[in-house]
Amino acid sequence: MTSGIPGLTSIDHIGFTVPDLDEATDFLVNVIGCEYMYSLGPFRDDGDWMSDHLNVHPRAVMRELHFFRCGGQAIFEVFQYSAPDQTHVVPKNSDIGGHHIALYVEDLDAAIRHLEKHGVTVLSGPTASRGPSAGQRWIYFLAPWGMQFELVSYPNGKAFDQDSGADPA
Repeated sequence: MTSGIPGLTSIDHIGFTVPDLDEATDFLVNVIGCEYMYSLGPFRDDGDWMSDHLNVHPRAVMRELHFFRCGGQAIFEVFQYSAPDQTHVVPKNSDIGGHHIALYVEDLDAAIRHLEKHGVTVLSGPTASRGPSAGQRWIYFLAPWGMQFELVSYPNGKAFDQDSGADPA
């Protein structure tokens, strides 16, 4: 007997909500380098569909969503909602529901310079990992709306790759 979801093979997409879809599109396309794919919406319902299917306020309006391809594989589904009970505070990593999106880059220093050239808030670092993640360098940065992203790089693999005999690629 196997554990977990039968047939699970990969992540399909990552969805997140932003306060301004135009600003997010500009950031994701012109700074990060994602490819804009398509838009959907608006979606609203006078019944309970929004709460029953999406766990949002029943009168929430998903104004529009955009899909993006990033690095040829990861797909972001980016929403702009309005809702009577909407919170406008971006969670920190330490908050329940806190999160970040980590993007792999081949040259961390060049990627940091690129972000700084575009006026992106880059936090302190980069940091070199130790232990099983030795060989990795990483740094956090913020989207214009405050969402946390991370750049990671480990071109020669991580220590656990070397120890396990796994392919470091």
